Amino acid sequence: MSNKKYTIKDIALEAGVSIATVSKVLNNKDKNISDNTRNRILDIVKKNNYIPNRVASSLVTKNTKTLGLIIPDITNPFFPAIVRGAEDIANLMGYSLILCNTDNSIEREKKAIEMLTEKMVDGIILDCSESSTYYKSFFRTDTPVILVDSDSKITGENIVGKITIDNYKGAYEGVTYLINKGYKNIAMLSGQTNRSTGLHRLEGYKDALADNFIHLTDDYIVEGTFDTDSGKVGVQKLLERNIPIEAIFCGNDMIAIGAMKKLKEFGYKIPEQIAVMGFDGIHFGSLYEPSLTTIKQPYYDMGYKAGEILINIVKNKNREFVEVLLEFELHIGDSA
Repeated sequence: MSNKKYTIKDIALEAGVSIATVSKVLNNKDKNISDNTRNRILDIVKKNNYIPNRVASSLVTKNTKTLGLIIPDITNPFFPAIVRGAEDIANLMGYSLILCNTDNSIEREKKAIEMLTEKMVDGIILDCSESSTYYKSFFRTDTPVILVDSDSKITGENIVGKITIDNYKGAYEGVTYLINKGYKNIAMLSGQTNRSTGLHRLEGYKDALADNFIHLTDDYIVEGTFDTDSGKVGVQKLLERNIPIEAIFCGNDMIAIGAMKKLKEFGYKIPEQIAVMGFDGIHFGSLYEPSLTTIKQPYYDMGYKAGEILINIVKNKNREFVEVLLEFELHIGDSA
C-alpha cells in the first residue's frame, strides 16, 4: 500500500466490512455499528495514515465539515480575535475554517461568498458591508449565513443568525461616562455610517449629548473609516475648525489610537488637555501610552458563538433564526 493512495475501499477490504460501513464510521454516523467494528476500522485508518477525501464524501453526506469566515480588515486586531474564537470552536467540533479578508471591498466580499459556495462550505460567518442594494441581488445561495459584529436589519432565507452587541447603548454609555467626568465639548470621530456599527455608535453619541442638555454643532463630528489613518485625519480636521474640544469619542480603538498619535504630534497632553475614548477593547489599546479608555466588546466570544450556532444549525438542519446580544463593558484606562 505504500506506493499508492490508501482508499476507503482498501479500508473496507481489510476490515471485512462494506464501504458504507466505513463511510458511516468516518462521518460519525455509526450509532448502529458495534464498538468492535468501529474500533477495528479506526485502527486501520490510523495505521495507514488515511486522510478522508472530504469533497468526495460530501457528495454522499452533503456535508464538507468546512465553514467560511469573511472579515473586512485583517490588519485590525479586533477581527483576528473573532477568527480565533470561530477557529477554536470549529476545531473542537471537527470542522475546518476558510478565512477571507475583503479589505472593506464589496466586490471582494461578493467573490469570497461565491468562492466559499463553490467549495461547498457548510455555512458562512460574515462580517458584512451591509449595502442593501448588493444584498437584495446577491443572497441566492442556500448556504446558511450567520452575521457577526453587525446589528443591521439585513434579512434573507439563508441568514440564520446574528451575533452582536448593542452598539447604540455602548456608545451612549461611553459618552455619558465622559460627561460624568466633567467633559462637555465632546467631539466624535466615527467610522463609516453605511455600516450599522458606525451608524448606531454615532446615534448613541448624539443622544447621550442631547439627554444631558449638551447641544453641539456638526463641526464636532468627522465621519471616516475604522482605521488609524482616519483618526489622524479626523483630529487634523477638528483642530482646523478652531472649536473648543475637551474630549474625543472615537468609533473604534484604531481611530482612537490614530487620534492620540496626531494629538501628541500637535503637542497636546492626553487626557490633561484632550481626553480620548475608543470602542472595541483591542489588546493594543492597553499597551499604548496612555492606555486607552474604551467600550470593550467580547470579540472572541462573538466568533466562538457564531461558529457554535452555525455548526449546530448545519447538524440539526434547523433554520430557525437565532439572535445573540452579547454584553460589553466599560474599560477605564488613562486616556480619559
